[in-house]
Amino acid sequence: MTLWVVKLGTSLLRGDTERTTASVIEGYAASIASAYARGDRVVLVTSGAVGLGCQSLGRRQRPDSVVALQAAAAIGQSHLMALYQRAMDRHDRAVAQVLLTRSDLAERRRYHNASNTLLQLLDWGVLPIVNENDALSPAELRFGDNDTLSALVAAAVGAEQLILLTDVDRLYSADPRTNEDAQPISDVRSSRELQSLEAGAGDGGRWGTGGMTTKLAAARIATASGITVHLADGRDPHRLEALLSGGRGGTVFHPNAQPLGNRRSWLAHVLQPEGSLHLDAGACRALEHKGASLLLVGVQRVEGEFDANQAVRLVGPEGRDIGRGLCSRDSTSLRDALNTPSQQGDSPVIVHRDVLVLSDRHLS
Repeated sequence: MTLWVVKLGTSLLRGDTERTTASVIEGYAASIASAYARGDRVVLVTSGAVGLGCQSLGRRQRPDSVVALQAAAAIGQSHLMALYQRAMDRHDRAVAQVLLTRSDLAERRRYHNASNTLLQLLDWGVLPIVNENDALSPAELRFGDNDTLSALVAAAVGAEQLILLTDVDRLYSADPRTNEDAQPISDVRSSRELQSLEAGAGDGGRWGTGGMTTKLAAARIATASGITVHLADGRDPHRLEALLSGGRGGTVFHPNAQPLGNRRSWLAHVLQPEGSLHLDAGACRALEHKGASLLLVGVQRVEGEFDANQAVRLVGPEGRDIGRGLCSRDSTSLRDALNTPSQQGDSPVIVHRDVLVLSDRHLS
């Protein structure tokens, strides 16, 4: 039994002159239903609410303002779910709508709640359909694209495979639309390869916010958590069926040999740092080469305002990004401790190694 997460982009769901949005969704639904019949489980992360909302209003262009986008999403979300429900009804499979914002995953208890809800739906044989809560979430609480959301959902439910369906056949060394020397890439086997490829990533289209850059970021998040990622052309109506039956995407991103655990994955990719701790060279060496915790003696400066147990960025000399972790003290008491250093006892732990992730290995 395989647990899959499948992400469908807006450009695929719009349909074309030959296929309506409803018929496109019916094709994907048939492939997903076949996977359930084989004993597999699927979580679907879908875009398309804003596009359907605009379509129902007769608007030909995506709105520019946040309020208009949220209103269009509110209209389109119900249409989107109705299409999925109707399509899955043909296969006697129930669906459930799950709308998420970054704040739903940023608090550890709520992250567990979201994960447990999705897993319960899967245990019941229900297809969870996940989308970002575009109708209500303010900009600072948004994921910004469903590629990122799909990777975080895959990590939260412990999926083995993530499929990113898009309107290109694979990853290229550069944008093939503008660079005739762009070479197809069939396999990406390390985080360093991923980082080197970002320079060739293209922007999203007029109807989508997730260009190739966001797909690379999603691949980094998922592979760091031990998940295989397939990038594939979803315009082919038979492609999803082939992938769910054991085929491979046009580009396969192979999982990290030493994946993050659930807690570190949450820390590395969900939490937004509220401030920064600037460290000396000795502290950086201890963190990166000795697996140590961060001690007060290694902190040179505190930037930003934050409470105890909130995420902070760890910054080395010359601004080098070391990683991030949960700080045991609030910013005010930490500054006070730096200004009045104690001469007694050992230096206290500021970020314990169990709640610390190094950027060189796993951060996106």
